[in-house]
Amino acid sequence: MAGKSIRRRNAPAIEWPTVALAFFCYGAWLAIGLLLWPNYPILALAILGFILALQSSLMHEVLHGHPTRNALLNEAFVFLPIGLVWPFRRFKTLHLRHHADERLTDPLDDPESYYQALWQHDDLPPTLKFLLKINNTMAGRFVLGPWLSCVGFFIDDAKQMIAGDKAVRKAWLLHAIGLAVVLATVEFGFGIPLWLYILVPVWLGQSLIAIRTFAEHQWSEHPEGRTVIVERSPLSFLFLNNNLHFVHHKTPTVAWYKLPELFRDRREEWLRMNNGYAYPNYFALIKAYAFKAKEPVVHPVLRRAAEPGRAFKPRVRARNINGLGTVPVPAEPPKE
Repeated sequence: MAGKSIRRRNAPAIEWPTVALAFFCYGAWLAIGLLLWPNYPILALAILGFILALQSSLMHEVLHGHPTRNALLNEAFVFLPIGLVWPFRRFKTLHLRHHADERLTDPLDDPESYYQALWQHDDLPPTLKFLLKINNTMAGRFVLGPWLSCVGFFIDDAKQMIAGDKAVRKAWLLHAIGLAVVLATVEFGFGIPLWLYILVPVWLGQSLIAIRTFAEHQWSEHPEGRTVIVERSPLSFLFLNNNLHFVHHKTPTVAWYKLPELFRDRREEWLRMNNGYAYPNYFALIKAYAFKAKEPVVHPVLRRAAEPGRAFKPRVRARNINGLGTVPVPAEPPKE
């Protein structure tokens, strides 16, 4: 599935809507920082949060082989990490592995699973268990999610670099180059204090993305029933239509702007295929799970017993992108 997700044989050589989106995203970031921030700082910070969420969605689109057939050119469209957090190549490696639908939600094999293996969870301190429980509510995911996902990821990647993983080192080196440009622009070009940029736009941007990821996957005996469809949302553009997440998983090479029509043309079929795991909008999710856990922290079926072969090989493991779990990942991202 990962290989298929980046092959675009039937796509146009250049997808101009995505090119335009990239220029809009970075152009808006510059305009808000240079023009809006000096006069309306609170409004500027709020809008920047939405722009950073959009850039995160753009990164997701790019790692799937858009908007061109050239991987390096695609990477150039998101080289400046205005959201600060995720090195593009690390995100790409982990996310493409996530597209193995038969392993979705597996605490060890799915890099984006929010479930914990029972034997790993039992070893966590009580305070962390409590935070994870809160994190499984929408309110908790919005507030705590960005911190829980980032801190564990950073620590584990640091361990891998110390252990000599060259691919991880290169990903972070490229990220650091782009980060230097972004931080200098924020501090000296915009005049926004870095601590404020992190605590408002960066945190808000990650929290907005957490609205989308909160219910994207659940455990089901059938892989098709593990991925959600949220039919309508004013946030669809911000998420680049990944609210139609089941459609994306089944057609990962389809560009973001084609997903709504693809869903409408086969709506009943899509809903039948994913066993009806669907919500009319995100408000329905918020209403049901704002302060109530949708899923247990521990996976209800998989990884109930310790697996020593997995537990004691830190050099070939990477932090789950959602934090606090570990998953084996390939040293190099799949080739485009």
